[in-house]
Parts: sequence; C-alpha cells; structure tokens
Amino acid sequence: MADKYQRFTQSPVGKWLAPRLGLPQPAPLRRYQPGQPPLTGPAVVGSAPGGRLAKVVTEQIAAAGIDVRDEADRAEGTKYGALVFDASGITDPAQLREVYAFFKARLRSLGACGRTVVLGTPPELVSGRERIAQRALEGFTRSLGKELIKGSTSQLVYVAPGSEHATESTIRFLLSAKSAFVDGQVIRIGAAGTENAKVTAPADWDKPLDGKVALVTGASRGIGAAIAETLARDGAQVVVLDIPAQGADLSAVANKIGGSALQLDVTADDAGKVLVDHFTERFGKLDIVVHNAGITRDKKLVNMDESRWDSVLSVNLLSQLAINDALLASDVLGEGARFVGVSSVAGIAGNLGQTNYGTSKAGVIGMVDDTAPQLAERGHTFNAVAPGFIETQMTAAIPVMIREPARRLASLAQGGQPIDVAETIAYFANPASAAVNGNIVRVCGQALIGA
Repeated sequence: MADKYQRFTQSPVGKWLAPRLGLPQPAPLRRYQPGQPPLTGPAVVGSAPGGRLAKVVTEQIAAAGIDVRDEADRAEGTKYGALVFDASGITDPAQLREVYAFFKARLRSLGACGRTVVLGTPPELVSGRERIAQRALEGFTRSLGKELIKGSTSQLVYVAPGSEHATESTIRFLLSAKSAFVDGQVIRIGAAGTENAKVTAPADWDKPLDGKVALVTGASRGIGAAIAETLARDGAQVVVLDIPAQGADLSAVANKIGGSALQLDVTADDAGKVLVDHFTERFGKLDIVVHNAGITRDKKLVNMDESRWDSVLSVNLLSQLAINDALLASDVLGEGARFVGVSSVAGIAGNLGQTNYGTSKAGVIGMVDDTAPQLAERGHTFNAVAPGFIETQMTAAIPVMIREPARRLASLAQGGQPIDVAETIAYFANPASAAVNGNIVRVCGQALIGA
C-alpha cells in the first residue's frame, strides 16, 4: 500500500516544508536485495575494558564481507554503516560513560540506514552493581533509537557467558538490510537450556535453510505469503497452509515459490494428526513451524458476542497449542527444529476494540515463555515476532485518521512491509540461531506505544 505522506516528504516541496512545520520525515528504508553489500559503509567496533565479545564479533562482521575498523579509526569524511560496542566488560554504573563516549564521538558520521548495536551480559546472570549497569544498557539503546535519523536503528544484544561464538546469525541479521524495520529491540543469546545448543553455521549464508522443510500457516496472502516466499528464497522446501476457502490464493503462493499447498482448518480437532501424517509421509520430517494463521473480530468488549471471542482465541492461540502438542508427541520433527509464533504489539500494549485479539497475541508470548525452555531440552527453539503497523490489505481498510497515527507513532515514522516480518522469522529459523530461544522481537519500527 502506498504511503502518500512519505512520498510527499521526499518531494522537493515536502523536504522543505516538513522540517519547518516539525512534521515527521520518514526516510526510505534500505531493504535486502540479493547481491547487495550488507552495509553502505564500514563498521566500527569498540569495547569497554574487559569486554569478552569484541574480538569474536569483529571476526564475524569481517566474515560477512563488511569492512571493520577499530575505535581508533578517525577517517575524515567517512560515513559508517554501523557502530558496534561491546559493553560486556562494564561492571559498575560509573563505567557506562564508556558507552556514552563511544557513540557521542561517532553518531554524526553514521550514514543513512545505519546500524547501532550494543553487546552486553544478561542482567539476570550477574548481580550487584554489574547487574544494575547491564540493565541500564536497555534504557540507553531504546533512547538512542528514538534519536537516530535517516532510517538508522538501535539494538541491544545480551550474550550469556559461554555463548560468545553463537552470535553470528544475530550480528549478520542486525547489521544487514534484513532488519530494516526492527528497531529498539533487546535480543538474548544463550538463554537457560541453550548453553550446549548445536550452533551450525550454514554452508551458504545466502541459502541457510537449504535442506529444511517448513510449514507456514495462514499463508495465502499478506504476511504469511511473504514468510513463505522468504523461507523458500533461503532454501527451504515450504508447505503453505490455509483454509479451503483460500485455496486458489494458496495454490498461487505455492506455485510462485516452488512449494506445495495444504488446505486445512487449523482449528479442526484432527489438525495436528493431519499435519504429522502429511509431513511424515511426504517429507519424512518437519524442521520449521511458523504459526502465522490469525484472524480479527473487533468489537468493544461490552458489545462483543461469544462467537467473536471464541473464534479469535481458537484460531490465534488454542489451535497452535493443540498442533504443538501433536508435533511434539510424534517423531516428525527434525533435529534442531524451529518454532516461530506471530504475536502482535496489540498483545503487548493492548488495542481499542481488540480485547479478544490482544488476549490471544499476549497468549502467544506466554506460549513462547512456557514452551521455549522445554524445547531447548530437545535441541529445538521457540521464538516469536510481534509486528506493529504493517502495510497489508487488512491495515489498508483502517480509517485514515487511525491509520496515519499508527504509521507515524514510531521512531522510523512509517509502516513496515510484510517482508520485514518474514526476514525476522527467517533469522529465527537459521541453523546458526540455535542459541536464540525464548525471544519476542517486535517488528514495529520502534513503535512508541507498548514496552
């Protein structure tokens, strides 16, 4: 869907008028295209004294084909593509000045659609003044994200001790154009239960899912279709699923990506058994499960009938629990399987007229919290994305007076695209993301509403 306001602010008149009126100026975001450089300029890596991550992350960034400079670099006129700081050595709040000094000296040299990443230690794994200092990093990175301009983003990555070499998929994702609409987020690597996770670097980072079999529910259009297309681009054999009424659109998606279609109502009592039988007989395994199917039936609670409540909870949450139970009770899951849920900012901040939807999407977060540690014991992972305002047919139908604030009330001042959600899911599905478990990543351009 076209964002007419964004196009206006990029016109000569809009570029002159918007800053004078104090209006948002959403910058065009640089999204991934095969063959493009990961960044538009070099990355600078700095570290507080005692940091344990700078060396390995520098090696990983260089392996991604990015020119890496150390913090002594002061090339006149250079526009940096990324600023990365290892704050894992900070053990006292007074040392937070190290983070301030590194970024203050370089932010004016950060290019358009640049990346800033801070690396730290999960606060819950340390104590005393170190815990206070590490928790403070979240306030720094979220605030920095609100100050950056021209499509640049800010992220915080907490890395558990012992998981230093499990960071590559996360670093590659956050420093690339694949994370264009991910901003102000906190990602944890090496959560409890993943210390011994089998982190396998793909033979080809352009096809990290080669040989994997994936299921995407609700895949006949919009975000689901984009997820299917992205997983197929990355090498997976994808089965797209939707209700029979969407059969024609579903087949079109399957044909486009070279996958196969399965018409099935996920709320059917035997849906889990059907899936187990289908993947066992057709593929012999299932490696990636993306629970994308979802519906809305909006009404204020006082006017909401039981059918609206029941149908949304059934599709968006209860069906996923039943399918998970069936899959986990079978032998169909491949080694290192990936489960990915699709939550929503509505499940974090709530939304007017969506008590049923917000409840179901918060339930998805609860499902991840509960299930991820259990799956880690079996070598699997469970993460979720929480999209904000994404440009789809559904959001195009929202009245303009609601749609425009939803777009602008974010640090990036615009709506996202279905591909933005899909890229984040593909990151979770990567075999090198084995130590990324139990995360909820908002794909919202750092929406100003919600946690």
